[in-house]
Amino acid sequence: MAVHPIESRYGSDELREILSEENKIAKMLEVEAALVRALSEAFDFVPEEAADEVEREVKRITSDPEELRKFVERAKEIEAEIKHDVMAVVKALAERCPKGGDYIHLGATSNDVIDTAQALVLREALSHIHRRLRELALALAEKAEKYAETPIVGRTHGQHAVPTTLGMKFAIWAREVTRHLERLADALPRVIVGQMTGAVGTMAAWGEKGPEIQERVMEILDLRPVEVSNQVVQRDRHAELAAWIGLVASTLDKIGKEIRNLQRTEIAEVMEPFDPEKQVGSSTMPHKRNPIRSERVCSLARVLRSNVQVALENVPLEHERDLTNSASERVWIPEDLLLLDEMIKLTTYNVRNLVVDEDRMRENLHLTKGLNMAEALMVELVKKGMGRQEAHEKVRRLAMKAYEEDKSLLEVALEDDEVSSMFDEDELEEVLDPEKYLGVAPRLAREAAEKTLEDLEKIDERVREVLGS
Repeated sequence: MAVHPIESRYGSDELREILSEENKIAKMLEVEAALVRALSEAFDFVPEEAADEVEREVKRITSDPEELRKFVERAKEIEAEIKHDVMAVVKALAERCPKGGDYIHLGATSNDVIDTAQALVLREALSHIHRRLRELALALAEKAEKYAETPIVGRTHGQHAVPTTLGMKFAIWAREVTRHLERLADALPRVIVGQMTGAVGTMAAWGEKGPEIQERVMEILDLRPVEVSNQVVQRDRHAELAAWIGLVASTLDKIGKEIRNLQRTEIAEVMEPFDPEKQVGSSTMPHKRNPIRSERVCSLARVLRSNVQVALENVPLEHERDLTNSASERVWIPEDLLLLDEMIKLTTYNVRNLVVDEDRMRENLHLTKGLNMAEALMVELVKKGMGRQEAHEKVRRLAMKAYEEDKSLLEVALEDDEVSSMFDEDELEEVLDPEKYLGVAPRLAREAAEKTLEDLEKIDERVREVLGS
């Protein structure tokens, strides 16, 4: 029976499999096999056939789901007796390797295996996340291009401001998501690292050949080695990953919040996709079409931001290590990755299938009867020779009059002798047309979409260097 929603409700089955205990143990076995191989190459007392045997057995276990299941069960039986998860894996593997069993885990400490295996798991998981986030960036860029010229009310402080375009919103989000992909490419070489340094990091069990052994193990596993460590890979690396996840979550929260607000009944400019044939909006109000996907994204963002604090608390471990990071990492790492996966999936679906009501956008553009065009009138007055400060005060007074008398800005402007002496009615109508006051928003949206596509290609190359294809 599932307890945590990441077990069944949130995140993809593909990522759940990557983060599963079976895959984690499979990666631990790969690390152990790589170590025996490196030892056999470095020391005469470790026979080559021992490394061959361990490698064959590990490949047999990890390539067959049923064999892996049996191995995990046996390791759990041993762990129940000895109360040590890594030694349980070592003993279970040694049972299957009569020639190589005596050399498994020789000179290593538990976190050499745990942290290196975790790096292998993270490499697979972050490859999945990168692919998901890239799809979102592409979807946002596509919408930025499509709606580059679609006018929409700009809003500041929740109030109508000058117009912008829907494409500009998507462009801003596309560039933000692209920056997150750039940050991921920057962080990957620091996050995806392994270690094989022995107790407290001195490599003493292997003597002068310690660095050579670590280098060889990481070469086999295609990982970067740590430069120096104590008994664990330093947790600033993991905290950086958590902070990155928190940043991405906040951007997805921003997108979700904007969709939710624009879907409000009073605004109704965009709407999440809704299946009118089957989807139920409320258990008691049959008419409801609630932005449930965006709300879920915004809700899960709170969890991911709070988990950044957990990861930061894991950085200051005592002396050469303690175990206070271990239990929390078993929670926050899979939780963060699966919840982020869910959030990206939901946001991408919403973006691709967003229902856009351009007629309602135009209606809202004119809702304030031209008051959102006060800036445009002020600028035109300056062009006619009025000082900027004077023009600002003039238009401010006209706007306040329009509010009080429930008139349009055009009406009160025409009633003002000074303004009406500078413009005829047709000129003022042109000045106060919100659909013609978009500045370079269409161009900026298109340029952002194009730049996103260019940047994604460059980012892909950098990511492949760490994560592979």
